[in-house]
Amino acid sequence: MAAFFYINFHRSVSKQTRFRQTYSLKLIDISYYDYKKILNLNMKRKLLFSLLLLNIVFATAQVTVIDSIMSGGVYRNYRLYVPAAYNGSTAWPLIFNIHGYTSNASQQQLYTNFGPIADTAQFLMVYPNATVYNGQPTWNSGFGMPVDDVGFISDLIDSLSISYNINQNAVYSCGMSNGGYMSHTLACELSNKITAVASVTGSMTTLQKSTCNSGRPVPVMQIHGTADGTVPYYGNSYSLAIDTLVKYWVTNNSCNSTPIYNAVPNTNTSDNCTADHYVYNGGTYGSSVELYKINNGGHTWPYTFPIGVTNQDFNASEKIWLFFRKYRLNQLVGINELTKENAVTVYPNPANDRVTIEAEAYVSLGIFDINGRNIMSSDKKQIDISALAKGIYSIIVLTENGRAVKKLVKI
Repeated sequence: MAAFFYINFHRSVSKQTRFRQTYSLKLIDISYYDYKKILNLNMKRKLLFSLLLLNIVFATAQVTVIDSIMSGGVYRNYRLYVPAAYNGSTAWPLIFNIHGYTSNASQQQLYTNFGPIADTAQFLMVYPNATVYNGQPTWNSGFGMPVDDVGFISDLIDSLSISYNINQNAVYSCGMSNGGYMSHTLACELSNKITAVASVTGSMTTLQKSTCNSGRPVPVMQIHGTADGTVPYYGNSYSLAIDTLVKYWVTNNSCNSTPIYNAVPNTNTSDNCTADHYVYNGGTYGSSVELYKINNGGHTWPYTFPIGVTNQDFNASEKIWLFFRKYRLNQLVGINELTKENAVTVYPNPANDRVTIEAEAYVSLGIFDINGRNIMSSDKKQIDISALAKGIYSIIVLTENGRAVKKLVKI
């Protein structure tokens, strides 16, 4: 059981990082044990303890932020897992973990159990929620629905990048079932932002195979059971067979057509299934494709609590992270992220009417609001921002040597 508090707070990190953040946290989970202690105190001590508790939570505990953004004219909500070690001084990877048909972000967070991995490896994980279509939460992953889910994911990346220090070269997507389809869709349609993808029990529609245009090699991991009764391993009229799906990405990435094969050690003989691991290396810019084929495996996420035939021989969440961490977007597209602190300068900042961009081999910029909307684009070095509302904005500066993301405060 948990208590929920509405909270807004502001936090700054050291001047050396020259990075400042503003958080607007809608809901934060606090354990029932801590909540009960608050209720047992007298009114004066209760208020003092509440303030101290919140400081402790923000300073030492991981939190799940529940919030929403405007995308496509509607509010779309999500959950963001922030490990305790995050303080904004270093750019962290961001992983999307996308739920399946009829499910939701909260269930996906519980089921896949990425939290301990994120705490140790130090990445942020976002669990977006789908819209309801024909009575059920569904992602438009090649199914012709009247909703732009690719646009929502793109907007959410931009919005989170304003409030958090995210490594733009390390944004990934994984998902279960319909969320796996959505991850493949992102590989096809949002490869300028999504570095690599992993799909568990999901595939690609037969139409997507002919329309997918990633424009670059996309590292892909596929995890699938041969006895999956929901998304058949051997395909059907609307869904690609998994071997066909893997072959598509192997060809797209120009990987070796002959994989490296290893049988996953059968450490749990009571789970009624085994697993084989195929690795297709040698792709363009070091890309690869991996397949975990679960013999007799069902429509389940390996190493979680069994809701069907669930493989317990390997941790799918751990394998996905180990796969993702090998790749950076600039490695796969040839665009460098500018890492020197003084590579791009925006001044004055804060500003109220005009800002100047200083950057070697400057090309252009885009200014984005806190909801990730592109408010302004320009190839000029002096920008009139007098028409912008007061607030915090993100400026993405493109140069011939790479790109940089800067925060701008309009006063």
